[in-house]
Amino acid sequence: MKILIADSFPANWQEALKEKKHEVIYSPKLDENTLVPAVKDNQPEIIIVRSTKVTAAAIDAGGKLKLIIRAGAGYDTIDTKHAKSKNVAVCNCPGTNSIAVAELTLGFILSLDRRICDNTADLRAGVWNKTKYSKARGVYGRTLGIIGLGHIGREVAKRAEAFGMKILGFDPFVKPETLKGLNVTLVDDLYKLAAQSDILTVHVPNNAGTKNLFDEKFFNACKDGAYFINAARGGLVKESALVEACQKKGMRAALDVYEVEPAEGTGKFEDSVMQNENIYGTHHIGASTDQAQDSVSELAVKIIDWLVLNGTYLHQVN
Repeated sequence: MKILIADSFPANWQEALKEKKHEVIYSPKLDENTLVPAVKDNQPEIIIVRSTKVTAAAIDAGGKLKLIIRAGAGYDTIDTKHAKSKNVAVCNCPGTNSIAVAELTLGFILSLDRRICDNTADLRAGVWNKTKYSKARGVYGRTLGIIGLGHIGREVAKRAEAFGMKILGFDPFVKPETLKGLNVTLVDDLYKLAAQSDILTVHVPNNAGTKNLFDEKFFNACKDGAYFINAARGGLVKESALVEACQKKGMRAALDVYEVEPAEGTGKFEDSVMQNENIYGTHHIGASTDQAQDSVSELAVKIIDWLVLNGTYLHQVN
């Protein structure tokens, strides 16, 4: 099959595809706009993407297109409804980057509590301020509220337990047996969870039901001085409400994702949310570890193998 890879993809897994007699076109710098002519010119049967958006125009450009693989869990960057209308399957790679995102989340928790980013910024500026930074709450015994108890949320819970944290969880879709072995207490209301938690972390998909879920009502329910972490999707959080909560309630936040992100790997970032000194940020790197990328690439190849051997689509989401 002809496969267009429109994002970074490990060389060893490209070779694995070639060894299986697939034709691989590797174009990791494609974006939402340049993907369309690339699909039109190459007419792939399969497209593999990570963050590159796959629009209806890109799908329409592929007359031979059968399958779009999202090399990751979330697939809100792909027009799944239009793909289905064109008999194009969309498959994702669930669970493959869970540990990487969980690790970043725990890093955020410690960074917010010990103000690691501010410490570093002052030292690089030649400022010694031990008096200011010697004050921290500590996370032992604190209550962590995990919103979304899928693969990532459960991995966060495992690690938070090792820190001696009390763990609450909210997920209307999770079955209690899924949490067997985890020290997580389920709370049946999002706002009750917010009111009880010292630290809140978000691990839910971005869809019509979760768009701007974390708004003024949610942040009003949070404790003064609570920490808030979003390493899921930018559209989940109403950023103006978060900024207001940081200003008026002394909350601190850490974000790996934003309402508007540059389409390319490098570019200008103009989101004013990062102008607030109580908000830390990273560059949408939650899944970007060597371990995670190897795991997600292995599953992407498995999805293609499955199609060849069985004629069906593994982990289809549309």
